[in-house]
Amino acid sequence: MSKHHNGEEEGQKVKRKKYEKELRRLQAELCKLQEWVKQEGLRVIIIFEGRDGAGKGGTIRAITERVSPRVFRVVALPAPSDREKSQMYMQRYMQHFPAAGEVVIFDRSWYNRAGVEHVMGFCSEKQHKQFLELCPITEGFMVNAGIKLIKFWLEVSDEEQQRRFAARIKDPLRQWKLSPMDLPSRSKWYEYSRARDLMLKHTDTKHAPWHILRSNDKKRARLNAITHLLSLIPYKKVKRDKIQLPDRSKKGAYDDQASLKGRTSVPEVY
Repeated sequence: MSKHHNGEEEGQKVKRKKYEKELRRLQAELCKLQEWVKQEGLRVIIIFEGRDGAGKGGTIRAITERVSPRVFRVVALPAPSDREKSQMYMQRYMQHFPAAGEVVIFDRSWYNRAGVEHVMGFCSEKQHKQFLELCPITEGFMVNAGIKLIKFWLEVSDEEQQRRFAARIKDPLRQWKLSPMDLPSRSKWYEYSRARDLMLKHTDTKHAPWHILRSNDKKRARLNAITHLLSLIPYKKVKRDKIQLPDRSKKGAYDDQASLKGRTSVPEVY
């Protein structure tokens, strides 16, 4: 059995203590990346796609937990409205593209057309074929315009997806994660596999390659995703002025707690 760089054998789950220590270190690096993105005016798009239950949401949360939502914006669009269906397909995604100093993370993206829309029959064969032809060209325009485009595909095994769906059904804290599309995705496993393969064949390009992330172990996947993301955007630590906390001014001092008496307070149950 092969070993990972952290010394743990493949197939073993990452221990929580080690995971939290590594995650904290990597999140500190993401904070440095954030300052670099702001200083250099970079525009970054990160796409997270993958099978249902592959852990996209948890990976995105690990990335965004310690950074500013003004720099790292997460976009998770609902199903298109009738108006949006009448628009050019990419239109509703483009309005969320980053300006200078921003990183936009798409929790599912225009690749819906290559996956769920195609498999579930929400688009025509002609629309699907047209998407696969035009997508690499469109992404070429994005990259040529100066956008850094990073695409992650999270791959989870059949057995692990089944285990996660079963856990969602039983756990009231996870039931909200069960979408109407999740159960059909179990029965249509191979249809989704073929859709994935076709998508990769057409859109895994030199200017916008796919990065396949194995996610049977969620903790390992999150650490690997952040490590790889940091390697894809060259950055340096931005020098910051030394911060000194100012003393509180005594000018106009009064009892500012007494003035709150009689107001409605939140009951201190805990």
